[in-house]
Amino acid sequence: MIVTSTGIHNGKFHDKYGKKGEQFNENGIPSYSIPLKFEHVPEDAVSFALVLEDKDAYPVTGGFSWIHWLAANITRQELYENDSLRSNDFVQGVNSWTSIQGGNQSKVLSSYYGGMAPPDSPHLYEVHVYALDTELDLQNGFFLNELYRKMEKHIVDQYTLKAYYDN
Repeated sequence: MIVTSTGIHNGKFHDKYGKKGEQFNENGIPSYSIPLKFEHVPEDAVSFALVLEDKDAYPVTGGFSWIHWLAANITRQELYENDSLRSNDFVQGVNSWTSIQGGNQSKVLSSYYGGMAPPDSPHLYEVHVYALDTELDLQNGFFLNELYRKMEKHIVDQYTLKAYYDN
């Protein structure tokens, strides 16, 4: 499986998907989600799940990765720009903006794409996409650990797409 994004040029996410963009939620968090395309998908794939994570956040957060987007039960092979807010044909989990360091944003507002906003330097973001042999028993607002538990023994392929976002 291969994952691509028209939102990445020369190894960098376009500004509109993060703090340099023009669409924000009521707390000022970037909310315009990235487009993704899943290609060369295994025949036994029934759905997809994704985790958008920033491991470069470790020094900023005091030792943990920042989760920007969790989604599961994606049954199509392409997500379009802003699908996090526009579409309801997949479920979304809680991002790190709900944490103390993220300003304790509500679980409801945090159950969408929470865009890139590196405070200190350009950060490398990883989009982990999992092809699964089933849909998962998850509801909007699930946590990362729940996703990993539900995916266990159902991953038929996976791919990690990496790109930078400038501060």
